[in-house]
Amino acid sequence: MPLDAWLAFVVVLAVFPLMAFSRLGPDIVLLGAVVLLLTLGVIDPAQALGGFSSTGLFTVAFMYVLVASIRETGGIDLIIRHVLGRPRSESGALARLILPVAALSGFLNNTPIVATYVPAVLSWSRRLQLPPHRLLMPLSFASILGGTVTLFGTSTNLVVHGLLLERRPELTMGLFDIAWVGVPVAVVGLLYLMLAGARLLPQRRDVGQAFENPREYTIEMEVDSAGPLVNRTVEEAGLRHLQELFLVEIERDGNVVSVVGPGERLKGGDRLVFAGTSDGAVELQQIRGLVPSYHGESSLKKEFRERRLVEAVVSDQCQFVGQRIRDGHFRTLYGAAVLAVCRGGERVAGNLGQVRLQPADVLLLEARPPFIERHRQSRDFLLISQVNGAARPVHEKAWIAWSILAGVVVLAAFGVMSLMNAAMLGAALALGSGCCSVGAAKRGLDTQVLLTIAASFGLGSALESSGAAAALAGLALGLADGNPWLLLIGTYLLVALLTELVTNNAAAVITFPVVVTSAESLGVSPMPFVVAVMFAASASFLTPIGYQTNLMVHGPGGYRFSDFLRVGGPLNLLTAAVALPLIPLVWPF
Repeated sequence: MPLDAWLAFVVVLAVFPLMAFSRLGPDIVLLGAVVLLLTLGVIDPAQALGGFSSTGLFTVAFMYVLVASIRETGGIDLIIRHVLGRPRSESGALARLILPVAALSGFLNNTPIVATYVPAVLSWSRRLQLPPHRLLMPLSFASILGGTVTLFGTSTNLVVHGLLLERRPELTMGLFDIAWVGVPVAVVGLLYLMLAGARLLPQRRDVGQAFENPREYTIEMEVDSAGPLVNRTVEEAGLRHLQELFLVEIERDGNVVSVVGPGERLKGGDRLVFAGTSDGAVELQQIRGLVPSYHGESSLKKEFRERRLVEAVVSDQCQFVGQRIRDGHFRTLYGAAVLAVCRGGERVAGNLGQVRLQPADVLLLEARPPFIERHRQSRDFLLISQVNGAARPVHEKAWIAWSILAGVVVLAAFGVMSLMNAAMLGAALALGSGCCSVGAAKRGLDTQVLLTIAASFGLGSALESSGAAAALAGLALGLADGNPWLLLIGTYLLVALLTELVTNNAAAVITFPVVVTSAESLGVSPMPFVVAVMFAASASFLTPIGYQTNLMVHGPGGYRFSDFLRVGGPLNLLTAAVALPLIPLVWPF
């Protein structure tokens, strides 16, 4: 290989462990790699920025706006209310859950679907007295399976199709073309989840049980009306820098002061709620002017207009991952106080301030009402849901949002417009009809995914233009001994492995030029290999880190890493066993 090819190969090879094992976001890693390759002269500026003009990228962006319109109008809530109901058995509950989710995921990005479903499923499972961990993992897996049915189903399908159009415009695919393989894969996968998948899960304790008794993780004290703390600030009273406790709220005259600041003045009879360990009670009892509170019901179980109790799932991109809660100034940045941390279905014991946050940790927070809306699209949290909060009301424009999506599907399916044009028109109608505000549309754009896709194009161009893709294709052909079946199986296994370690989009886009070059060198159609890349990139069932929806259910379901291997391993084998024989039947070599 020439020097440029070696440089491109080494940079791309370094990208995968960085994305898998560092705390840097995939967008940062990939953009850094593109900048390095541009600096080294491996690619020119047009190639580095080529991803930002991709039709696949823009189609994904417009689809995010359509999804935002359905979420903002309560369209997914409407589906949830009508389909969950009161099933008579666990298998009936699974059917009511995963079948609609799989159908929705064929046309909508599955992340907001799962985000909307998780809090609803948690309350629904408690009402039905079913363990939520038997429902949440099937929820995530069903959303992934549903995404394999159409080109709209996942951003990966759209991006790979965009790459195909740029390279071989004559090989364009229809919206439902991959359904020939996607439907059998989804049907077999869903049957597995209903008949065997959930039963493979051991008993796990869910977050609701860990957080259900506030007295286990809070201490309530009262300011003595005749004591020395009356009219002193929180700072002056020595309540700001306690060793094992945080002052969370003050209940006063039927109201509550939430996320208490250091300048708040104490009054006689104030009921102070502290979060931390029971050992911290000794520290409080040594402060003159504080007496134990004996007012019966915990303050946290009361409803106050001024505060909300919310559960938030920590993202792997959260800036506080690896930091202690006290050191990270969590309360200052978010305007929310951590009451408890749940990890693997168990509440983390010990000094709350010393807890180092990890991805998929579930935090019980006390926050002011604007917190939920302000941080719902934050990269720091995968999921935010109000504890015991009422579902958002269904907006009267939900039917308009669904109609716009249906129109987009019809226009694209019948070839009236390209996928991108149909999605663009749908996004414009969603904004024009008031189903989605400009602000909500901006919040709905997952910039990390979009940047990851755009940067991946730059790496793919580097592999192709430098000759590295051709060299790797030659190596692949040697390993496959010129057999297209072995090359197809190898392609599927490679992409399926990479997607568990890095993002599905990056795995697909970076391997695309190598795979297509290999097929062309072999003198066969690239189509079966392109479709294999689509399905393998979506086959992320083995780990909670490989796919965002898996990480979203990991914390609330109280799962361990091994649970995904136990249920996802057989599902991976099943989907491969169905997809690999069918792909060449629909798209011959």
